Parts: sequence; structure tokens; C-alpha cells
Amino acid sequence: MLIFASGRTDIPAFYSEWFMNRLRSGFVDVRNPYYGEQVTRYKLTKDVVDCLVFCTKNPAPMIPHLEELKEMGLGLYFFVTITPYEKDVEPNVPEKGSVMDSFCELSRILGKDRVCWRYDPIFTDEKYSVSFHIKAFRQMAEKLRGSTDRCIISFIDLYQKTKKNFPGVKEVSENDQKFLASSLSRIAFENGIKIESCAEKLDLTSCGVEQGACVSREIVEKAAGIHLLPKIGLSVLRKHCICLPTNDIGAYNSCPHLCKYCYANYDARLVEKNRALHNPDSTFILGESKEGDIIKNAKQKSFRDEQLFLF
Repeated sequence: MLIFASGRTDIPAFYSEWFMNRLRSGFVDVRNPYYGEQVTRYKLTKDVVDCLVFCTKNPAPMIPHLEELKEMGLGLYFFVTITPYEKDVEPNVPEKGSVMDSFCELSRILGKDRVCWRYDPIFTDEKYSVSFHIKAFRQMAEKLRGSTDRCIISFIDLYQKTKKNFPGVKEVSENDQKFLASSLSRIAFENGIKIESCAEKLDLTSCGVEQGACVSREIVEKAAGIHLLPKIGLSVLRKHCICLPTNDIGAYNSCPHLCKYCYANYDARLVEKNRALHNPDSTFILGESKEGDIIKNAKQKSFRDEQLFLF
């Protein structure tokens, strides 16, 4: 199985100490985001976990733990989101130059096939125009050249939480999507980077952007150094998504980056309230166990194909 850390919050940036404590303990408790008394306990051991998949805007706090993570023998793959937006959109994301430096350090330690650049979500307005994105993407691609061979792009989806926190934001027109896709794919190619989309309803292959999967069989096999079973189900989290299934151990409304486009936060006050509940020594990312909790062990199994093939 694959552990996702996380699509609900930024674990590497804000909860790295807690995460390492859970790995050392060998398990984690995760509340159902819709039925709070229901708790799933996941083992975090090599016999059932094939790969740890991270998604972050600031990987720096995880870098001191990388050698320990490698010694645990688990597969590691990092998605690092680096976009050109300023504090008006991403108020608490570190300065982009420092994030790119951390990205390059990740790549140096783990290898470029275990680090992916996410340039998403893309939206456009008077300030962040099409030409702005092209210029910013070129500068970033040149900085990250040699540190990754893969970039995922996507265009903004207007979830209800996004509309609430980012009033006035609009979907990118089909013409602008195609023009940007063509421009970014050309820049990426010039810098030795393959560009893909994930869960996009518009087919951009004619623009040089392949319809990919963030978490694909090929990616996991390379990251973990294993061969996966021939048949594994696909993720059902989003329409058009063809990723392998992952199990998310994060919690919504707990990411202090407070990016306006974020679908995982409802509002800043709730994030602050939840952050105050965090204890690095707890089995839960937020708070502790409660009376009435119903804890069930997850049904876990490795995706490894242990069969020996003779050629």
C-alpha cells in the first residue's frame, strides 16, 4: 500500500517531528474527516507499506530526517509544489528561492527520480497573466534543471472552499490552457523535464503535455525499487484521475500556509484552532484519543509482486 503524507495538509512543512515519531512507533491513527468517532489505525512498517508519498510546499524540515527514512527501507517520493504566486495568494509559503534550494537538496540526497515539481494550480488574472506564468516557469525550470525530470501541471478547480476563500477567481479559458500548456512544455523540454497533467478534463497531449498520473506504477516502482502486482485498483478521489490508490494520514483545516486556492482548508480561524490541538507525541495529527472513539485496524497489504520470474 501507499501512504500519502498528505493531500489534506502539509506534513513535511508543519508536522515532520510528529510524522517521524509515528514512523518510529510503527503506526498512526487517522480520524475519518466526516465521522470523527471513526478512527483507522495504519501500520507504518515495511511489510505493508511500499512507498511514502509526500506533497509539500516546503520540504526543508524533512531534510534532516532523510537518512533515517532511507534506513527504514521504505520507498520515498516527494511532490514539491513551487508556484510564482506572492503573499497575496500564498501568505505563509517560504520565499521561492529557498524552496527551490531545498528541492535541489532533496534531489541530491534521494535522486532526481524521487522528486517531482508541481506547478499547480494555475490560474490567471490581471496580475498573474499568461505571460507572467511563462516567464516565471522558465526561471524556475532553469533553476531546477538537473534536479528533476518531471513536472506536473494542473489548472485551478473551483471547489466550494476555493470559491469561499478566493472570491472572484475564475477558471482558465480553454484557449489559454492550450497556449500555456504548449509554452510550458517547450520550456520544460529545453530544461530536460517531462511535463504531465493529472486529473485534467481537457486533453492537452496535442500541446506537448501528456495525460499522466502523479502516483503511477512506474514512479512507485522506481522510488521503492520493487516490482508491483499486475493488477492494482486506481484512485477514486477525483474525476479523470488515474493514480494508484493512496491512504492519506493528514487532516483537513490544519495547513498554516493558508493559500487562497486551497481546497483542504475552510478558514484561517479553524486552522489556528486545530493547530493548537497538535501534539508531536500523539498518535493523531490533531488532538488525542477520545471517549467513544471506534478504532479499527486498516486492512493493509503490500502491492509488491514477490513472484520470481525466470527468463
